[in-house]
Amino acid sequence: MTLNPSPANIGSVAIGSFTLPNRVMLAPMAGVTDRPFRQLCRRLGAGWVVGEMVTADPSLWHTRKSQLRMDHRGEPAPRVVQIAGGDADMLAQAARLNAELGAQIIDINMGCPAKKVCNKAAGSALLRDEALVAEILDAVVAAVDIPVTLKIRTGWCAESNNALRIARLAESAGIQSLAVHGRHRQQRYTGQAEYDTIAEIKSHLSIPVIANGDITSPEKAAEVLAYTGADAVMVGRGAQGNPWIFQQINHYLQHGERMAQPSLSERHQVLHGHLEALHAFYGNTMGVRIARKHVGWYLNDDQRFTPPQQRALKQQFNALASPETQFDWINDAMAPGAATRLLAKGSYAA
Repeated sequence: MTLNPSPANIGSVAIGSFTLPNRVMLAPMAGVTDRPFRQLCRRLGAGWVVGEMVTADPSLWHTRKSQLRMDHRGEPAPRVVQIAGGDADMLAQAARLNAELGAQIIDINMGCPAKKVCNKAAGSALLRDEALVAEILDAVVAAVDIPVTLKIRTGWCAESNNALRIARLAESAGIQSLAVHGRHRQQRYTGQAEYDTIAEIKSHLSIPVIANGDITSPEKAAEVLAYTGADAVMVGRGAQGNPWIFQQINHYLQHGERMAQPSLSERHQVLHGHLEALHAFYGNTMGVRIARKHVGWYLNDDQRFTPPQQRALKQQFNALASPETQFDWINDAMAPGAATRLLAKGSYAA
């Protein structure tokens, strides 16, 4: 398959009563798209962000994890809450309750490939039961007076690519937009995403279709938009450690050329602010742990360091046990000559 490399117009997307400012979205990712990360990506150009999926079972909402996932305070519209489950009535009730709590759009997860989700006949496991899919979509759309959207994969496995049938069910049920990850469930995140299925779906639907999977650069975003005809692209893992990808894609779609990479000063400012938000949101103990994976992703994207240096620096940071030492380390790492200084004998290294 050859993708068309021509840049696409930056445009906008309308979902329900909301008109998004651009065609670039942040995908929901469990353990990643918490409120601090969503707010950061919005500031850096994401036109739409989706929180971590919330179980449809309200009896589990009392846990700290669920409470944090449902925290959308201070976020601009539209506030999108993704729900996951396998029971139509429970999903409908979850949609109603989240709408009462301030959700402005409900997104249904039928794309998660995780075993603990699929083993409960939720996420992408639902794609094996089209009758249940139709029941769920009808129930959730009828339960709320706010837009309902859907995220799917191309199917359960290579032999059961039924995404087009699911897409038609979604449009018939009143789903307002459809995001499609170009992999089937059994691929999880391996191999390469394919976009032929997304292009086929787009050619048959009138609701907005969002292309997801391997969107890791401005050029790739433009190519996928041109090839599939999709209304928008959804960025997942490509944003981990690189929240600037949203403004980079927007710039490329508008001007047909790459914008300059963020300066070291800007990287320092963004990373420092991200850690401050994480510690404020989670508290010191949990914030320290959550910060480790994000800093690891930032290091993966930092071209000043070789892969062996990145690994050594991650080990250093992961050994730090307080917000104060983490901020001191960030200040050192985001200054010129960081590799020589931090990896020198007697520094942070154990």
